[in-house]
Amino acid sequence: MSMTRRQFTQTAASAAAAIAVGERTAAEAADRSAPGKPAPETPAHDMSAMPAHWIGKEQIAFLIYPEFTALDMVGPHHMLTGLMGATVHIVAKTRDPVKSDTGLVFVPSATFAECPADLDIVCVPGGTQGTLAAMQDEATIRFLRDRGSRARFITSVCTGSLVLGAAGLLDGYRATSHWAAKPVLPVFGAIPSEGRVVRDRNRITGGGVTAGIDFGLSLVGQLRDRQYAEVAQLIAEYAPEPPYDAGTPARAPAEVRALTEPMFVDFLKQAEAVGRAAFARNKTL
Repeated sequence: MSMTRRQFTQTAASAAAAIAVGERTAAEAADRSAPGKPAPETPAHDMSAMPAHWIGKEQIAFLIYPEFTALDMVGPHHMLTGLMGATVHIVAKTRDPVKSDTGLVFVPSATFAECPADLDIVCVPGGTQGTLAAMQDEATIRFLRDRGSRARFITSVCTGSLVLGAAGLLDGYRATSHWAAKPVLPVFGAIPSEGRVVRDRNRITGGGVTAGIDFGLSLVGQLRDRQYAEVAQLIAEYAPEPPYDAGTPARAPAEVRALTEPMFVDFLKQAEAVGRAAFARNKTL
């Protein structure tokens, strides 16, 4: 079930109002329930009860490109669009529809030129062949270098960290990626690190695909507070109980790893070669 930012705002406002009501004194509650007293009206969406810091004005940009992995973007997008007061942009080279690696089609809301110059968050999703192409695209790298030079948070999900690396934005930073792609990170001067979400100063990188949900939710908590993030988590009913326990190399059975790891051999060779060339070239852009 998906919610719009307006629906989230109304729900969060109701939650804040309910909290405020719950914190009234017992004497007030007893007085309202005394015999002969009229039943109180159901409170409306009382915006005055909402903590002031629950409303911000962040400018957030998700970079998309042909053949990106949709869930890398959609997971954190769901969480971050729930930030009251924030504006979220889906950015691509043009406004032409962009097809993901599974055939889902997205319509950008802004081009590189139209995207605000000063962003609070820039986020890059990953992919495979589409990611390799994005790493080699000068317009994409120029855009990331420019916005990344001023952004409050520079972030990625899955192999999106390789695109950040190609743009020179992870040099000297701890970072993560999809488990299969982490060995490529040193090509960009990044330090591969353990964790589903890795933070190093203003760089935040998420692991493979589904880690984007955790990344988005954790950033919601940082930008607002824990209670706000917990409301977002409850609205999303985010309480994962996967039917199988094979979500990381450490936990997957040996035979599953043996089937899966060879799938990435060619991609890793290409990613390392493309990454070295892109990282060297970005210094001249």
